[in-house]
Amino acid sequence: MPDIDYRALLATAVAEARQGLAEGGIPIGAALYGGDGRLLGCGHNRRVQEDDPSIHGETDAFRKAGRQRSYRDTIMVTTLAPCWYCSGLVRQFNIGAVVVGESVTFAGGVDWLREAGVRVIDLADAECIGMMRDFIAARPALWNEDIGEE
Repeated sequence: MPDIDYRALLATAVAEARQGLAEGGIPIGAALYGGDGRLLGCGHNRRVQEDDPSIHGETDAFRKAGRQRSYRDTIMVTTLAPCWYCSGLVRQFNIGAVVVGESVTFAGGVDWLREAGVRVIDLADAECIGMMRDFIAARPALWNEDIGEE
């Protein structure tokens, strides 16, 4: 993969997360990029907006990217560490790298992805951490629903 500015890629996911929050949803955004840094698709968590529990940020970006011949050279960029569901998507389609905005508020499947040989770049981004901390404090019941906690 060429030299890629991962923080620049993260900006797309952050914009998506902000949009989701503005729509009354969960502020998690994602984007799928080609290995050359070309945007293939982006999206955000729309579970609340669409009343569909399968529309996480990563799955939304993946769907909007459309079919790819191979995902091995793609980069999934997400504002928050991917949950088990989205980590499974990464593994199922052999997405080559995952750029994580933050894993402080939620670790998700980051260790599992690394153990499977997926390149994970955790940017520990202050804006992503703050956005999730504020959301979790304001809407704990919705957050727990999103991550499958009772």
